[in-house]
Amino acid sequence: HAFEAQLARAHTKKKLKFTLPGPMTIVDTVADRFYGDKVKMAMAFAELLNQEALALQADGVDIIQFDEPAFNVYMEEAADWGVKALEVAARGLTCTTAVHICYGYGIEANNKWKETLGHEWRQYEKVFPALAKSSIQQVSLECMHSHVPMEMMQLLEGKDVMVGVIDVANPAIETAEEIADTIGRALQYVPKNRLIACTNCGLAPMSRAVAEAKLKALAEGAKLASQRYA
Repeated sequence: HAFEAQLARAHTKKKLKFTLPGPMTIVDTVADRFYGDKVKMAMAFAELLNQEALALQADGVDIIQFDEPAFNVYMEEAADWGVKALEVAARGLTCTTAVHICYGYGIEANNKWKETLGHEWRQYEKVFPALAKSSIQQVSLECMHSHVPMEMMQLLEGKDVMVGVIDVANPAIETAEEIADTIGRALQYVPKNRLIACTNCGLAPMSRAVAEAKLKALAEGAKLASQRYA
């Protein structure tokens, strides 16, 4: 990803963030005809990801985020070895490190699976304690129109929490008031200096116009929340 990172760095002096797939999620989506062991395969990918992350850091990237939706599916394994693989991928980085955990969008299998999770999505309860003990500095999770209980964020004490306040599965544009309200509820469990407002996940499913409108709403909502809860 050197070309993308260098191009982006050349066009802004502001903080630059880059995302990579996490090792556990790669293992979940790649056929194994060599290792015969998910953990060994994940650690091999973690080493490769680490090389890429260090190179991105050298190209001026300020924040490197690993996306791990698989953490919501294999909770025990995520706590057992998924977080360890993540730390291998982030080894030696001096830039800010983050992990994003989402519930998946767009495909019918994901939508049907989410329908089976019940009124409250408490999967984070099993993974957050392991993440809280890890070296990863930021944790990104979805809160807008999800069934994740806000109190789950208390398990991430000591981490920056990126709170998803933009729904990426619905083209309706959030209002600044809606976003500020969601931030306000999150502030009951996350200190102000630890909370970062963000989108639930990537905006790729949206049209450019909708994506830009949602990002504008995110900025306006965060500004309103800063005024309201100062």
